[in-house]
Amino acid sequence: MLMTNSNAPIYPHDRFLHAILIRFLPKQLHPNHVTLFRFFLIPFVLWYLSHSNWSIAVPLFLFASFTDALDGSIARTRRQITVWGTVADPVADKLLIGSVVVLFVAREINPIFAGLIVLVELLIVSSGLIRHQRGSLIISANWAGKIKMLLQVTGVMLLLIAKWFGFVLLVPFSIGTLTLALVFAIVSLLTYSL
Repeated sequence: MLMTNSNAPIYPHDRFLHAILIRFLPKQLHPNHVTLFRFFLIPFVLWYLSHSNWSIAVPLFLFASFTDALDGSIARTRRQITVWGTVADPVADKLLIGSVVVLFVAREINPIFAGLIVLVELLIVSSGLIRHQRGSLIISANWAGKIKMLLQVTGVMLLLIAKWFGFVLLVPFSIGTLTLALVFAIVSLLTYSL
């Protein structure tokens, strides 16, 4: 379904973020600004990850991931949903997660596993573009896509924390979480894109 300012639901996490953060942000800060900022952060996340500077890379990745929840909540609570934001937000998410998966998950877990994650993400984007070229409306992310993103961020964070602090016991939990994210990505592909 295309989410617009008139039909966008306000989720519990939107209310929570509004109560503790959004209401204190200047009205001039729009959700698209936050999305652009996430695009800007991606090279820095990759730089610090590639140099194994965990004390900066891990918090920076977590912050960049948090901006995904923040821009959506601002858009829904302030009724500032735009077509550009509906397209750019998932692209920023996929670039952030996809690049970290290629750079870090491929090295630390398995390149085939990382490739599978990226392949499903590319299929979601490609099928959405094909639908749009056939005249379909741009559709907002569905429940499976939102769960997938949360699981991907959690799985990557577990792996980053395992690497940073040497907690190797977190690696199987990271793999399990990323595998579950892959399942939700496939569900998202089947229910959203096709």
